[in-house]
Amino acid sequence: MMDHKTAMAKAADLVSQMTLEEKAGQLRYDAPAIPRLGIPSYNWWNEGLHGVARAGTATVFPQAIGMAAMFDGQLLYEIAQVIAHEGRAKYNAASAHGDRDIYKGLTFWSPNINIFRDPRWGRGHETYGEDPFLTSRLGVAFVKGLQGDGEYMKAAACAKHFAVHSGPEALRHHFDAVANEKDLWETYLPAFEALVKEADVEAVMGAYNRTNGEPCCGSRTLLKEILREKWGFEGHVVSDCWAIRDFHENHKVTDTAPQSAALAMENGCDVNCGNTYIHMLAAVQEGLVTEEQITLACTRLMATRIRLGLLGAEDCPYDSISLLENDTDEHDALALKAAEKSMTLLKNDGILPLDPEKVKTIAVIGPNADSKLCLEGNYNGTSSRYVTFLAGLRKACREAGIRLLFAPGSMLFKDKSEVLSQRKDDRLSEAVAIAEMADVVIACMGLDATMEGEEGDTGNQYFSGDKNDLELPAAQKRLLNAVIATGTPVVTVVAAGSALRVEEGNAILWAWYPGQAGGTALANLVFGKVSPSGRLPLTFYHGIDDLPDFTDYAMKNRTYRYFEGTPLYPFGFGLSYTAFEYADAAYADGVVTVTVKNTGKMDAEEVAQVYIACDSAFAPLHPVLCGFKRVSVPAGEAVQVTIPLSKHAFTVVNDQGERIPCEKAKVFIGGSQPDALSAKLMGRECLALNIG
Repeated sequence: MMDHKTAMAKAADLVSQMTLEEKAGQLRYDAPAIPRLGIPSYNWWNEGLHGVARAGTATVFPQAIGMAAMFDGQLLYEIAQVIAHEGRAKYNAASAHGDRDIYKGLTFWSPNINIFRDPRWGRGHETYGEDPFLTSRLGVAFVKGLQGDGEYMKAAACAKHFAVHSGPEALRHHFDAVANEKDLWETYLPAFEALVKEADVEAVMGAYNRTNGEPCCGSRTLLKEILREKWGFEGHVVSDCWAIRDFHENHKVTDTAPQSAALAMENGCDVNCGNTYIHMLAAVQEGLVTEEQITLACTRLMATRIRLGLLGAEDCPYDSISLLENDTDEHDALALKAAEKSMTLLKNDGILPLDPEKVKTIAVIGPNADSKLCLEGNYNGTSSRYVTFLAGLRKACREAGIRLLFAPGSMLFKDKSEVLSQRKDDRLSEAVAIAEMADVVIACMGLDATMEGEEGDTGNQYFSGDKNDLELPAAQKRLLNAVIATGTPVVTVVAAGSALRVEEGNAILWAWYPGQAGGTALANLVFGKVSPSGRLPLTFYHGIDDLPDFTDYAMKNRTYRYFEGTPLYPFGFGLSYTAFEYADAAYADGVVTVTVKNTGKMDAEEVAQVYIACDSAFAPLHPVLCGFKRVSVPAGEAVQVTIPLSKHAFTVVNDQGERIPCEKAKVFIGGSQPDALSAKLMGRECLALNIG
């Protein structure tokens, strides 16, 4: 791939021909054309979190949190390759018709690699969960898949939101996230460092909030000292949207828009999503910004477009990709594969998988049963192939000769569906009636992105984007309890992008927001065509009483690494339809090897996990994930699994934020964390090795 130095040299020659006004204009996210230099207009704002978003038809994969539950970097890499390919197809078609509008470029503002430290955060489902190592590995895989390895970048990725950003959404425009040096370097920065150093991510987006007093999009500490100087980042920096305006309007660190533009420019923010940089020339006139600073920022942006083959390239192989290569059967099959691997079985009293010989009538109930919204998550595209839970189950039931009955039972969160109804829960009796007639109930409950999402999402129930608690909406709880009271066995399927307290049902399957093929995946899992293999990328708590204050960014009592209580369901946990045994574990040269045997009667996939407890006063409270590998094991057979460990596996971070080695450690290998609850739920303990 064209390196940054070569691209910068070509860009510098181009920028040298621009006037100051032209250079300043290119720092807007909606950069205008410069016809005399053959530069077309370009809109830097595009989204590709789990498929090309907001630009019409595209393959919709599971939401990011669901893809994290796959614990599968290779599959995420393949998904990102598809996103880039469909992005090129759509860019080529749009630009050929003179359409260079928003969401139609090749600079995707993904992935979101913030740490999901608190389950109330509405945007947590955009992330890869609560663990820095898992987030790093999946983020690197996504960026490499998206950007490709050809002479030109296929698409440009963006690591966001830099840094220490995870709610509350309602406060983000003026909030100061305070993190000590240990938490900063142990939790909040590792994924960003990995994406810069290992994946050569092309862009980094600053966050809305301040971090330790500095607004992130104008932070000397973050953008200059850490990103550019310490890590050697060579790409471009983009502000979050209208975040620079917050400098003077909300953070009050500047007094005027030109001063805000100058602060962001001084610390290396190259492109402004928003309109504060329209004051850049005023900042120059006031002596706050130099032309040299504008020239450097413009050069970085032109270098990205050159690396993408968008300026001056006559041999870019991606120019021939057409819309015939968008929304294909092959991409749909990959979306199904991802949905199957992401869904996570949390409870099963033996009811699953359903036996078509014994089950003759199924009642499908719940507000998410026939919902497309709960398939999508947010930052999503539009699929031409949605299969809702109801549609997927109906097809499977028809093939098996099973009668399917359906009733929504309740609204997502409203008390009644009809304004003129004299009672709340006006759909409850119908659901109870069909539950009484059925051999089993599949209750499709949960949330969607109208209930957990970004601040300002007008469809959000609470308008802040965050959740008030960890409970299902009251209307759904009444529905679920009423159906359970009938005595008919209940399989509870929850579509949600976060942790909720759900214990009701004979089985509980967490579907996340599973993408366009969610209904087919659910049916395949429920009827045993595929064994569940997802794992939780975050801790599930009993309630908000288990959590520190939402605004407290200290890691004490947060996530599996520091939680002082007993969770509802632990990080890394997920059940299967078969059983696995681990044996012959060994460690050498940064690699763990172990034999995994499938002792059941069904072929299945297992996620082998390695956790390390360092013997150090600076170690987290609990062992830390340092390696994982998804492996397919045929029934009755055993495979040897090789698991490379994190380069930081035998280190800890001290109170000064310095990573130091630990001389002694215990290594745990198994299908879960080495905690007592995981051992109880999984029915087995992890193997252990002493090192040093």
